[in-house]
Order: sequence, then structure tokens, then C-alpha cells
Amino acid sequence: MSEPIRLDKCVAALFGCSRGEAQQYIEGGWVSVDGVAVEKPQALATAAQVTLAADAVLEPAEPATLLLHKPAGMTAEAALGLAVPDARSSLDSSNTRVLTRHFLRLTAPLPLEDDASGLLVLSQDGRVLRRLSADACSIEQEFLVEVSGELRPYGMARLAHGLVYQQRSLSLCKVSWQSEERLRFAIKHVQPGQLRFMCSEVGLEVMSIRRLRFPHVFPR
Repeated sequence: MSEPIRLDKCVAALFGCSRGEAQQYIEGGWVSVDGVAVEKPQALATAAQVTLAADAVLEPAEPATLLLHKPAGMTAEAALGLAVPDARSSLDSSNTRVLTRHFLRLTAPLPLEDDASGLLVLSQDGRVLRRLSADACSIEQEFLVEVSGELRPYGMARLAHGLVYQQRSLSLCKVSWQSEERLRFAIKHVQPGQLRFMCSEVGLEVMSIRRLRFPHVFPR
């Protein structure tokens, strides 16, 4: 095989496996071309260029779920560009090998508006996506909201319950002052623009929004 051919075909011939198994090796990051891991079965290579890792195993690729801190003013798509192996948290003890395929076909089931910052989930895992989508109305999210202005009388009570946004009566939420310029919201079923609207209804202008958390929703 002196002429370059598809990598999956080359691997299958070299290592006596099926084309499907060859693709699984390649997409699993186990195959190198000239010493560089290549995860695209359609890449071209010659037999002399191809090596298979000594510890290579055939195993189904687990779908990825990424937790990112999205900066304010950045779309979810742009934030994904920050998700590189070097940015991996020191708290991650999963030993999961980071692959190119982990960054493809990701969905943000609990979106965060572009002007807000904080926790953003991007997932390929159907279990996570179903949980965050089907139960979105019942998942409590925590936000810190920087505000300016003077709170109108009974403003805190109105924030907690009684406002109507986009023809929808808002559910009861928990709201408290964290400092003279910072409100904490523990709130469910948040829609884009809702927190800004709620604050404006009681005389406050929102300067920034940061999502801190929502409950554990990931399969163990």
C-alpha cells in the first residue's frame, strides 16, 4: 500500500479488523499517522505512516457533557471554543480521554442569554438532554444579579411573586439581597430577558447577570 488510501481501510488491512472496528479505533483516538493522532476515518495515509496504540481497546465512545463558564457577551457557540483539553478542571477525576468527537453535535438544554455569564451545560448525552429539557420548569437555577437604582416599595415581594412576563404569570421564586448592589435569585423556568424585566418592574436596572448553579442532574 504505497499510495495513500482511506485511513479506516488502511487500519483494517494492517491490523486484521473490520472497517467498522477500524473506524472505532480511529474515532477513539488510538490511531496515529506519522506519530500524530488522527480521528477522521476518511483521512488519507499509507501503511508505513500508520500505528495503533499498544493499549488500544474497542469500546463504545461515551457521549460527552461539558460544563463551561461562559463569559458575558459571548454566545454558547463561541464559548465552546474555550473548551480545550488544557482548560480541563483539576477537579475532573473521570480519566476520560478528550477526543475531537466530544466537541461535535453539542446542545445547550438550559440556554444562557448572550449578555449573561456563568454556568453553561453543553451535552451529547440523551439522558442529560432529556432531563434538562423535560424537567426545565422544575429545575431551580441560582443567579447573582448586579443592579443599580432605587427599589420601589414592596419591590422584593413583587420580585418573589406576582409579576407577569410575556403573558405568563411567573412562579414563586426566592430573592434576597447579597449586598447593596447584588440580588440573589433562586428561580425556575427562567426565560431570556426575564430577570432584566423583573428588575425593571421594581425600579432596578440590571448591570450584569451570572448563573451560579442548578441541581445535580447528570446520570451517575
